[in-house]
Amino acid sequence: MGDGRRGWWMRWLGGLLLLALVLPVRGAGGAYEDRRAAGAGIQRALDGQADAVLAGDRDGYLAAVDPAARGYRAAQRAVFRNLSVLPLAQWSYRVEDLRLRGARAEADVRLRYRLRDYDRVPVTAVEKLDFARRDGRWYVAAERAGSARQLWEQGRVSVLRGKHSLVLSADGRPGADGSMLRAVSAAADRAVPAVSLSWPRPWPRRLVVEVPATSKALAELLGAPGASYEGIAAVTTGTGGGTSAPSARVLVNPEAYGVLSGEGRQVVMTHETVHVASRPYTTDATPLWLSEGLADWVGYRGTGRPPSDAAPQLARAVREDALPEGLPGDDEFRFDAAADALSRAYEGGWLACRMIADRWGDARLMAFYLEVGARRGGGGDEGRERAVDAALRDVLGLERAEFVALWRAYLREELA
Repeated sequence: MGDGRRGWWMRWLGGLLLLALVLPVRGAGGAYEDRRAAGAGIQRALDGQADAVLAGDRDGYLAAVDPAARGYRAAQRAVFRNLSVLPLAQWSYRVEDLRLRGARAEADVRLRYRLRDYDRVPVTAVEKLDFARRDGRWYVAAERAGSARQLWEQGRVSVLRGKHSLVLSADGRPGADGSMLRAVSAAADRAVPAVSLSWPRPWPRRLVVEVPATSKALAELLGAPGASYEGIAAVTTGTGGGTSAPSARVLVNPEAYGVLSGEGRQVVMTHETVHVASRPYTTDATPLWLSEGLADWVGYRGTGRPPSDAAPQLARAVREDALPEGLPGDDEFRFDAAADALSRAYEGGWLACRMIADRWGDARLMAFYLEVGARRGGGGDEGRERAVDAALRDVLGLERAEFVALWRAYLREELA
């Protein structure tokens, strides 16, 4: 009798234990199914919105936006208008990370788009979006902080197509008459053939230039603090190291670019175009003195500017017998560095490349650049130094100390 009761008691406890084990599994499975269903619903909404972008269907685009999010819907109407003027060949979204909270969700969504005739590979960006479920359907409800900012979200977009360039501006700025935009387009159209004459590798020979309304808007596009690019006339975006990398963009700061002379604007645009052309061959092994120096070397070609005029900070260092002991390091090219130090870094890189071209010829300069990038130094200062040292030996037949000594002597000779 006692043994029987004990057996019944143990079976009852075992049943409770089994139930306790099964219920959480079912709960977890249910949560997984909910998340999977939400992900599928959200992806369907985004796919429909992407199809509407390419079809020019505003109603279809807004159908994916939460009807209760009035402010966001108003902003998305303006976004759709801007997208409708772009020559889009591809536009798609992919949900990469989803966090479900009942009838609400947050997701990291990868946008991929390509401009017809200008992008060989799609440009990508990660948008951080909020979603809401209403009547069994998911809608985009908001864009969260930290989402990649795009020009078409900053104001009314205008498009100016040149012979070799596509210039996109926000709010029709700067200049109500569009004079600066036409000047930017003309500079880009001159820069493309100029770079093609110097750069030895094939490249698309087309340029996409974005002109936000202000330097603060430029910083926003780059995900940087508002004052980060106040004195910078233009920058190039995009990753290097391969022809499969997304296409680069030249971003112009209208406030800094606008105060330059015509020649200065052309030098800046040609400089940035070099970065676009050389981007696939610029890797973690390429030091900034070489990539920025090459861009300046091409940019200054044909201007007739004497080195002492184009390199005033190093010219002063020559007069004061205070030349740098070595080539500028990557840390000296920070935009937040002191203006004089930043200028010396750029000047030093330019004159190093100019020296190679003067002493060994243009073709050897390009061969040196390509050889350094091909070394893929593994990142970091040590990797870059190994790559440069190997290329110096193989292409120029020099050790680093010999090259630096020649460079310092060249500075004294050219800047005296």
